[in-house]
Parts: sequence; structure tokens; C-alpha cells
Amino acid sequence: MYPQQEDGDLYHGLSRKLTFDRMIPPYGLEVTYDKTTHIIFPSAVRYVDLGSPNLIAGKADGSENVIRVKATRKNFREETNMSVITESGSFYTFNVKYADEPLLLNIEMADFINDGSEVNRPNNALDIYLKELGSESPKLVHLISKAIHKDNRRHIKHIGSKAFGIQYLLRGLYTHNGLLYFHTQVKNTSNVPYEVDFVTFKIVDKKVLKRTAIQEQVIFPLRAYNYATAVAGKKD
Repeated sequence: MYPQQEDGDLYHGLSRKLTFDRMIPPYGLEVTYDKTTHIIFPSAVRYVDLGSPNLIAGKADGSENVIRVKATRKNFREETNMSVITESGSFYTFNVKYADEPLLLNIEMADFINDGSEVNRPNNALDIYLKELGSESPKLVHLISKAIHKDNRRHIKHIGSKAFGIQYLLRGLYTHNGLLYFHTQVKNTSNVPYEVDFVTFKIVDKKVLKRTAIQEQVIFPLRAYNYATAVAGKKD
């Protein structure tokens, strides 16, 4: 037999009640049937969950960080929710309700670490880990890349390639928690703009004996910071 319920708490035994300091505050979002709401996130979206079939959502065509949301039927009364996880490891949650004329149709989510409150959790959690980064926090990967780019020191001076006025240099090589960070630079000494078609990383045999197959292993980068797709003339 269980004791009589008096305080409205449905949990007994060793269960701990979740308190408000553990809650990630949701954003209020209005949607409608005849208009589409667009939400712009600071980084690529990896996961979207809708709490009700009254909503439909998906990435905007040609974009990785824009989500479009709208109602699938008119005037639904029940409030629902939507959750989003981004490539930076941030978690966003929304309480969604129907409105004939939503006040906000185009929304930009800021990428901040804390809202300044001492009693509340950040509005976007920063401790979500993604499979390809292993035990490393996506936010920490971003901060390390940003620090390397800002510091811009050249620790390596003899690794690079130069042809037709284009020079590619390795300025530094760093490691943290099993990941390698390559700090590279492209110099364009010509007067013609140089467009970067693609960049590949390969592990190849340095010395190849006769009648021996060349071993090549392509390495796919996990992240890129300040990835340049074009270098103007006389620039780097």
C-alpha cells in the first residue's frame, strides 16, 4: 500500500523532483497556417523534434541553419513544443501555439553562453556532445578554432606549396583531446582573384618502391573555421 496523496507530487521513494534551476527556459513561438515562420540559428541544425502533428518543420532549401515552421491545420488550440540541436552543441526549445497573425515571422537566435541570471540555466545548453567529435564539446572545438585564428601565430615555417602565384602554408598544428587542429593560410600574390574549388586532406606514402601500389587515405575534416572560398588578388 502507498501513503495517501496529499501534496500533488506523483513521485515516491528515491525519485528526486526536478527543480526550476534545472530547467532550460523555452521560447514562445507563434505559427499560422497561411504563413511560414523562419528561425535562423548561429550554426547548422542537426536535430529537430516536433511535439505535435499540428506542426511541420524542415531546413530551408540550400541552407543548413534556417528552419521553416508552419501549422498543418488551422486554429489548433493545444499548445505544443519544438526542440532543436545545432552543430555547435546548443539546445533550443520552444513552446508553440497557433495565432492568426504571428507577431514574429523571421527570428534570429543569438548564440550566447548565459543570460546573466544566477539562478537559471543558460537559454541554450552547451554540454550536448555530437557523435563525430567523440568526448569533445562542440562549443570548445569552436572556441579553440576561434582562438587559433585570432592569435594567428606561425609556429611552422617550412611546410607549404607555391605555384602560379598561389601559396598554401601550414602555420601551426595543435592537438586537444584527440583532435588535430590545422592552421593554414592561402596567399595570392597575383592580380587575379583565386577561387578555392575544394580542399582535401590525405595520408599518402612518402616513399614508394617500384611495382608497389600507392596507399592513400582521405581524411574528412570535422569542422572548419573561417573557411575561405575565394582569395582576392594580392590578398591572403
